[in-house]
Order: sequence, then C-alpha cells, then structure tokens
Amino acid sequence: MAELEYFVVDVFTGTPFEGNPLAVVMNSCGLKTEQMQAIAQEFNLSETSFVERRGAGVERAEGVRVRIFTTHEELNFAGHPTLGTATVLKLEAPETVRENTVTLALNVGAVPVRFEGARGTMTQRDPEFGAELDPAEVAQLAGLRREDLDPHLRPQVVSTGTAFAMVVLRSVEALQRLRVNQEEATGFLRKLGARWFYVLAPAPGQSQSGAGWRARMQFYGGEDPATGSAAGCAISYLVQHGAAASGETVHVRQGVEIGRPSDLFLSARNEAARVRDVRVGGSTVPVAKGRLFLP
Repeated sequence: MAELEYFVVDVFTGTPFEGNPLAVVMNSCGLKTEQMQAIAQEFNLSETSFVERRGAGVERAEGVRVRIFTTHEELNFAGHPTLGTATVLKLEAPETVRENTVTLALNVGAVPVRFEGARGTMTQRDPEFGAELDPAEVAQLAGLRREDLDPHLRPQVVSTGTAFAMVVLRSVEALQRLRVNQEEATGFLRKLGARWFYVLAPAPGQSQSGAGWRARMQFYGGEDPATGSAAGCAISYLVQHGAAASGETVHVRQGVEIGRPSDLFLSARNEAARVRDVRVGGSTVPVAKGRLFLP
C-alpha cells in the first residue's frame, strides 16, 4: 500500500480554523488524474493541490509542478491553493525557496509567490477584460434588486487565469442578502466564458487607509471563504475603472457570513492604460498533517 504525506493549512488568515482550508498532497508523481480527483473528493474541501517534484534543475528553471482540483474538476489556476501550497513548500521543502520566493508551475504557467515575514504574495497574470453584463439581469441572478448594484461600475467578466464576473454593490447590507441562483447563473456565465460571480461592496472602516472592501463568492451550492484568483480579477477591475488607485494596497475581507473570515491584500498598477503587476497576498497557518493510504 502506497503512502503519501499531506498537509492541511488555512489560507488568507493567521488564525487556525479561519480563512480557506486547503489540503496539499506531497510527492504525488505517478498518480493518475482520476486518483487526484478521487482524493480531492475525499478531502471535500474547496480545493486540494498536488505537488509533483522534479529534478532540481527543472524546478529552478520552471518552478515546482502543482496541480489543483476542486471536488468536481481540475483548475488551471486558483489563488488560495497557490498561496497555501507555496507556504507548505517554504516550510517543508526549503530548497524550493530562492530569494524568498517559491515559484509554482501551474497549468496556467509559472506563478511566483514572494514571502515577507508570515505573508506571501503571488503575482498573477495580467488581466483580460471581457464582456460587460446587464445590471438588471445580474441582480436577478444574484437574488438582489437592480438598485443594490453600484450604478457607476457595470458588471464585467475579468480573468487573470480563471474568469469571474465582477459585481460591485452599493453596501455591505446588500452583500449580506446575496443569494445566487446557481442553476440559472451557471448557464448565463458559461456563455460569457466566466465561471462564477465575485461580488464586492465597499467597507471603508475596515482598513486604516480607507481602501477596504467586503466580498462573497457563492458556488457549487455553497460559499468560498476566500477566492484568491477572483481577488486578482477584482483589483484589476477596480484599478481599471478608477475605483482603486494604481499601486494602492486594498484590503478585502471574505468569508464573514459563513464564519470563516479571510483577509486578502491586493494591488495592481495601471501603466500606459494597461493594468499589470497584479498581486494578491495573505497569511497561511498550518493546522494538520497526515498520510494517505493508496491501494
């Protein structure tokens, strides 16, 4: 019976049992895709990552190979698995750290995660801005009223590796009433090349700088405590539309409504009318480790 070491960490938090939990399976070379999917279903977390170690020269040139699975499918990119997996490698495989950075070779390409103290910050791909959406239709799909949406920020599909529909509301009170009709919303968003809604509301008292936001992301009939890939899309969208300053650090809290508060710190730059240097950071705390037994 083969054995594989795994770790469970909580991402985008410094407090155990908050943030977004992640399982990281180490040294998973040789596993078939079907086995990885079955293991992800066994953990039953929003995502599980699989580390496939390669030769030192390959890892220096390309990064540490990592694959990411939800309970339903493999993802080309996801934020909290990227940050959480890089943190596990930093702690358990220090040879992967170069100049305080762990680079992961994901399906979407190489993604570096730089560490300063307890906080890691990933640099995501430059954003791609897609279709703008009808606010009335979005409100209906999200279980909200048309007037709940910010009239100055039209919903739009954005991707930094995974496409989300950005929706900005007027208030946290409206955000608390979010009830996405998943069955209808899935078909609507898939036609536009997006996966889910990422819904934001201003929360200026949350941050000393005033650059505070709250967020929610409902999917698969549940809710995500923290969505790092969507957060990269969010800061790109906010900077693109002038709702956040270029280079400013924005603090987003997610997961409050489900008792898993998460803190994400975002920034992006608008240079020559193009948004780039998209960064998403936060802390990660270990909570468990063990071994998987495979037939």
